[in-house]
Amino acid sequence: QVQLVESGGGLVQAGGSLRLSCVASGLTFSNYVMAWFRQPPGKAREFVIGLSRSGGSTHYADSVKGRFTISRDNAKNTVYLQMNSLKPEDTAVYYCAADRDRVVIRTSPNDYDYWGQGTQVTVSS
Repeated sequence: QVQLVESGGGLVQAGGSLRLSCVASGLTFSNYVMAWFRQPPGKAREFVIGLSRSGGSTHYADSVKGRFTISRDNAKNTVYLQMNSLKPEDTAVYYCAADRDRVVIRTSPNDYDYWGQGTQVTVSS
């Protein structure tokens, strides 16, 4: 079965950095748009950043532009989220998600086929 497993979350001070990883199995990874979503405490899940199947196209939420980057290694079935200049408002559970056979990077959680279990990121002020 399909599995997405995130890692790399933790506690960091404001201004710091973290790198999240998501390893996929049970699917043809290169056929999927990959994205990161997050869910802050008491709020809805929101799109953070997405990457096309080839890695050539990226779409960001305005709140993370210039601070977060996404990359993928199709040979390792892994997508990464590099988070720099972290702010307390970045505190959330971060999820990776896979959207099959798409050309565009979609931003609604309802459009994604598979999800990881999430990893907690906490940014202290």
